[in-house]
Amino acid sequence: MCVDSAPPPSPRLTRRGILAGAAALAGTVAIASPSPATAADRHSSVRGDRPAGGDLVVRGGTLLDPETGEVTEDAVVVIRDGVVRAAGAQADTETPEGAEVLDAHGRWILPGLVDAHIHLSTAAEARDAVRLGATSARSGSTNFYQDIAVRELARHTPALAPRLRAAGVFVTPHLGDTVLADPDLTPLAGLKDGVRSAEALRRVVEVNLARGADVIKTRVNERAGLPEQDPLTQVYSHEQLSEIVAAARRGGKGVLCHSYSEKGCHDAVTAGIRSLEHGAFVGERTLHEMRRRGTYFTPTLTAIAGLASSPDPVLAERGRTYLPVLKRAVLAAHELGVPLAAGTDSSGGTVEPVGREVELMREAGLPALDAIRTATTGAARLLGLERTAGRLARGFAGDVVVVDGDPLADVSVLKRPVRVVRAGVVL
Repeated sequence: MCVDSAPPPSPRLTRRGILAGAAALAGTVAIASPSPATAADRHSSVRGDRPAGGDLVVRGGTLLDPETGEVTEDAVVVIRDGVVRAAGAQADTETPEGAEVLDAHGRWILPGLVDAHIHLSTAAEARDAVRLGATSARSGSTNFYQDIAVRELARHTPALAPRLRAAGVFVTPHLGDTVLADPDLTPLAGLKDGVRSAEALRRVVEVNLARGADVIKTRVNERAGLPEQDPLTQVYSHEQLSEIVAAARRGGKGVLCHSYSEKGCHDAVTAGIRSLEHGAFVGERTLHEMRRRGTYFTPTLTAIAGLASSPDPVLAERGRTYLPVLKRAVLAAHELGVPLAAGTDSSGGTVEPVGREVELMREAGLPALDAIRTATTGAARLLGLERTAGRLARGFAGDVVVVDGDPLADVSVLKRPVRVVRAGVVL
């Protein structure tokens, strides 16, 4: 079956039909009838990334700036309309009268955290992610564009969802019921070999772009979380991955790639992906290539660690085997200067705290501040949010986590935020 002859995906579905259906699946109707998007909205404008929020003064705690490592005691953060207007020592910072005050005395103040790999399919999952400190995130794909709806929900009502980079549907050989997510995907259902030809690969990317995806998600290996699959089996070649990357680049987007084997990792990186996901068996030659290209590594240690406690013996053994290998790869990447980003790979109704990923980064051998950066400034750069998220400085988003204890001494405090602020609103 030739898919090239099909008409281009209709952009008319992007805002109304697709978002309304995804909103229903995500468990919210808050965005079922959004206003027409401007070009700036579609390209994650400042307005879209920093929706109007509340006025708040966070006062009295110890402020950590992950960018510089600077620690400010008796600090104050002033947030107006959801944006930081001032941050620093309380004695040197003018605070407005009449604003709501969050007392942080005896606690530490950090910017909202970033989960660079998470699957958010419902409104409840989106709320849980924020409550656990992930005020910004990047989707690892959803079956029916729910992540695009979650992104719009965050723009309308920031307290309900993290600021999100949406991936739409997975570019994978076998789409399954995902062909029902979009009428422009249904012609692919009859392909004998699945989504493997250059035309079919381009089609899935183009449909995602037409529906408003911010990034494209694909795979090079089978899944680790299914006992019947072998994560070292390669499903796409270098040439196929290159087709996906090229199609995404024509739309101005990057690609994140699910990967495990060394050859798969190397093929994905040299094909031009933006970030390598999981990557348990990534080798030194590939890490050097990643450093040269600026390719990010999102190891999702939390997900791999979770396999070890699986009741399935195959998955449990896989987790026990893969986790130490992956930790060594993370440390090697860090020592080589490969940029790292924290991602939990949460899915299926259970949202893990991104602070757990920071804890595992620390266990892998990263210094505490560098581990924290993987969920703040580092992940923010990967998402293109380096001027919005990851710091509490003038002009940045008013997203805050307050924790009980010094994260530089014990990063595990990030798993249990005492307070979370999203766009100036205390949850």
